Amino acid sequence: MNISQAATTTGLTPRMIRHYEKIGLLRGTRRTASGYRLFDEQDIHTLRFIQRARSLGFSIEQIGQLLALWQDRERSSAVVKQLARQHLQELEEKIAGLQAMHASLAELASCCLGDDRPDCPILERLADDQPLPGGTLRAD
Repeated sequence: MNISQAATTTGLTPRMIRHYEKIGLLRGTRRTASGYRLFDEQDIHTLRFIQRARSLGFSIEQIGQLLALWQDRERSSAVVKQLARQHLQELEEKIAGLQAMHASLAELASCCLGDDRPDCPILERLADDQPLPGGTLRAD
């Protein structure tokens, strides 16, 4: 199938498919004599694998590792589990950070009257040198 058909089948855009090929996640795509990409069932299966891994928030680097493990029939499932657990820990840290940001922002918003006056405690707190409610937060 061509790239448009592959995109429709996998739910990815042609642009993302080309990107995955360019960075090496999708390898060995055949081409017609005029240079158009041709995708077989294995390519589609790989693209769906990539899409599912992305939907779980795995990074491109992690997906490359997962693909290599998926294609290696000699691999240990313990290695795969370790990679999944590492990603799970990263997600838990991000969730905790987002919850702290939410709490800080909620506290700041509750201090503002939101009326026609120019005084705004939110802007004042952002501008001062004191830590925000909930401590120093990062949006990594």
